[in-house]
Amino acid sequence: MAKRKLSSDINVVPYIDVMLVLLIIFMVTAPLLVQGIQVDLPKTDAQSMTSDKEEIVLSVDERGQLFLSVGDKQAEALTDEDVVRNVGAIVRNNPEQMILIHGDARVPYERVAHAMALLQQAGAHKVGFVTQPREDAP
Repeated sequence: MAKRKLSSDINVVPYIDVMLVLLIIFMVTAPLLVQGIQVDLPKTDAQSMTSDKEEIVLSVDERGQLFLSVGDKQAEALTDEDVVRNVGAIVRNNPEQMILIHGDARVPYERVAHAMALLQQAGAHKVGFVTQPREDAP
């Protein structure tokens, strides 16, 4: 009788299969996890600006609700006091931080001006408006 030799090799093929299935699941679901506030931006002929800092965006949706987004973090609807408190904390840490306003084209201008006043109340000195380029622009 021949003596069997013990094998100490680990079969990694099942682990590779599981890893590939998980990779496919993450690749399919990752784009679905991106959330945002639907804002129909007004169209203008203005030049685009670029910034290497983290974006702080105050969005005003078509119903006039305010949303504050810091970087990739999306927020829920905020009250005026919450906007002033959150932006105030950001501006105290970085007084030169640019705050961008996404104002829906269908929202009354009064509501966008109110959002700008809240930013001023919070101490923000650098405020920019985000628009989309016109289709007929050169």
